[in-house]
Amino acid sequence: MIIRKRLTAGVCVLLTTLAAGLGTALPAAAGEPPAAASPKVELVLDVSGSMRTRDIDGESRISAAKKAFNDVLDAVPEEVELGIRTLGAGYPGDDRKVGCKDTEQLYPVGPLDRTEAKTAVATLAPTGWTPIGPALLGAADDLDGGDATRRIVLITDGEDTCGPLDPCEVARDIAARGIHLVIDTLGLVPNARIRQQLTCIAEATGGTYTAVQHTDELSGRVKQLVDRAAEPVVTPVATEGAGSCSAAPELKAGLYTDRQEIGKHRWYRVDVLPGQELRASVSVSADRAVNNDYGVLLRAVTAHGREIVRGSESGTGRTDAVSTGLRYPKPDRDAADDGDAKPAAEAVCLQLSNSFSAPASVKTTPGMPVELTIDLVNAPEDAADVAAFGLGRGWWLLGVMVLTGLIAGLLFGWVSRWRVAVWRTN
Repeated sequence: MIIRKRLTAGVCVLLTTLAAGLGTALPAAAGEPPAAASPKVELVLDVSGSMRTRDIDGESRISAAKKAFNDVLDAVPEEVELGIRTLGAGYPGDDRKVGCKDTEQLYPVGPLDRTEAKTAVATLAPTGWTPIGPALLGAADDLDGGDATRRIVLITDGEDTCGPLDPCEVARDIAARGIHLVIDTLGLVPNARIRQQLTCIAEATGGTYTAVQHTDELSGRVKQLVDRAAEPVVTPVATEGAGSCSAAPELKAGLYTDRQEIGKHRWYRVDVLPGQELRASVSVSADRAVNNDYGVLLRAVTAHGREIVRGSESGTGRTDAVSTGLRYPKPDRDAADDGDAKPAAEAVCLQLSNSFSAPASVKTTPGMPVELTIDLVNAPEDAADVAAFGLGRGWWLLGVMVLTGLIAGLLFGWVSRWRVAVWRTN
């Protein structure tokens, strides 16, 4: 009986100790910040028949690509999840329908086993077609899911041979998904048509195009892009502007992305407290062929449609993006002066307009990429910005202009009469 009591007591003490330990350990674990998601990169390599050509440092293009891949795989940061996809590596025949489906994932996106990845790359041999569009779609699916940064690096020596699926349109569709996936392109042949297509693919997603003709250039550029994926970046928030101020989505300080069709308006709303300064900037990417002479206008207006301030930018030739911005400091004098009462915010509507035009053959959907930055900071006490003194916010500026014109007219008339009187006298 005594033994049983001692055993029961011992079990109770043990359970109490474990409970206390769990009670102290769980809150500590709960208080730890969640681990950041690992950035994802997929290298997409062209293994079509043209990669046999020997014009890169005396070697074939595929040999140069394999050497560059070995260097890159040795230098991939530990936190990066990397995968490899090929196009044109499996079907050597002439059936276009089959050849244009020839893309597969050579190494899955995930923690990198360098030996296994190098072994997979070593088995590649130039074979078939160049289905760039299907390969990009496959790579986007490989990288789908999660909140990590995602990047596709496409290495090719030619144009897509599987139309009418235009890889530039594929890139625009991928960008329109709002998954913040960037496509960088590297061309192994300095050809104008190839450069145009690869540039269009890259620009559609905010990526870059690079022409490389040497093995060390190829490995160095791919390393740089993989390292860039590991750098912390601000992830834009996808939003959708409205067709009017009253229906505009409310935005806080941050970075936003949207799409705007040619010649259409987009509206957004920001609440500005007394003593704050609204700083807004916008960039619209011309990701397709557009006509010369275009512009972008960003206006800040009140909820009643009265313009506060505007920023505009125009161009006359082909550029990657057009940007403009504005500032609106809201003076402290508008704040409620009744003790601890919270001052009322002013609803400021931002209207984004563009004057792009394009040939009839150019698709207008999805709209052009838009990046909008909103920031709210403390307004300066002695603002030099003309908006702080009421430009477009009242009638006093018009009164000053009228008075100035009246005085100038009187002075001009007096001087004219004096000159005539002197002329007559003489």
